[in-house]
Amino acid sequence: MAGLIEPHGGKLVNRIATGNARDALIKEAESLPRIDLSTKQSCDVEMIGIGAFSPLIGFMGKADFDGVVSGMKLADGNIWPLPITLSVDKANAPAASSRVALFAPNGTLQAVMTVNEVYPHDRDAEAKIFFGGAEDDGKHPGAEAVKAEGDTCLGGPIEVVNVCVDPEGPEAFLDFRLTPSQTRAEFEKRGWKTVSAFQTRNPIHRAHEYLCKCAQEITDGLLIHPLVGETKPGDIPADVRMNCYQKLITEYFVPATTMLSVMPAAMRYAGPREAILHSLIRKNYGVTHFIVGRDHAGVGSYYGTYDAQDIFNELDHDNLKIRPLKFEHAAFSKKAQGMVSGKTFPKIEGDQIFLSGTKVREMLGRGERPPGEFTRPEVADILIEWATNA
Repeated sequence: MAGLIEPHGGKLVNRIATGNARDALIKEAESLPRIDLSTKQSCDVEMIGIGAFSPLIGFMGKADFDGVVSGMKLADGNIWPLPITLSVDKANAPAASSRVALFAPNGTLQAVMTVNEVYPHDRDAEAKIFFGGAEDDGKHPGAEAVKAEGDTCLGGPIEVVNVCVDPEGPEAFLDFRLTPSQTRAEFEKRGWKTVSAFQTRNPIHRAHEYLCKCAQEITDGLLIHPLVGETKPGDIPADVRMNCYQKLITEYFVPATTMLSVMPAAMRYAGPREAILHSLIRKNYGVTHFIVGRDHAGVGSYYGTYDAQDIFNELDHDNLKIRPLKFEHAAFSKKAQGMVSGKTFPKIEGDQIFLSGTKVREMLGRGERPPGEFTRPEVADILIEWATNA
């Protein structure tokens, strides 16, 4: 890994069992207590197993949970913004020092866990971190998901048996499902020392494309790294988005400086804190520069437009290491005849082309292409086909 940014915590974790060790775990699991994972927990198992959540080797114990909730740090002092927990109902909680088998939502054995700790899940404290100083209105999807989780947390290391639990499923993307060690190897193969990454859970429109290409101008390569784990109802399905990314890259990006891979994490919709998590994950994948745009990982109006950028100013950059690339809101200017932002072009009333998500969905549902200044026609056609047949 010489020349690449070091993983968070200094070492890339690998909790994937292979060969005889994997066979032994599968046999052992037959006699272990069973825990059925939620979709988010299943995504977390994969992220821990492949090292994307380095330095975590399993689900958090109480000291890590308390440190993350109160001060965005693990017990060892490393920055970490969001709890990664395995919660269950108290009645179903195993004893500490026991071993349990973890099953994915589709019934596949995913991992075996050594339960080092059993502790109360402070759901109220965890839910509050989704709002900062704002009032909890009972509608935030991330906070509500936490409140619905079990009242007891299990902490301890995991050994992963099956990384991708549904390899035949429509959202497996095996050709693009690269682990951090694999992306690092590919970066080295390409000779990339500096790599920018773009996080997305939506199709890439012209403003996103502008951010990506600005980043490409200052780094050796760009990793387009869409999240394909659990998202909220109403988000565009991952397989549709992947078709959009592939078409866009083929038509409008340079293959030698562009790479597409997927991140199998679940969305938490935690705004600024999730922006930090997304950056640390990409650091583990070997990325040196992380694009942070307007309302990163936001939902509704819970966060300020640039809160996800400002939070990086509060962090220890010697520990963070990855560099955030902070971009203002961009849009097509009719006068400039190109993409501009508040930093690059004066604001002129009625000059820039803005479309709300609602407006775009309405147009797609009617089979209408949004303006070419907002989205590429090839991407619009894919979205129209999905919207009119959904």
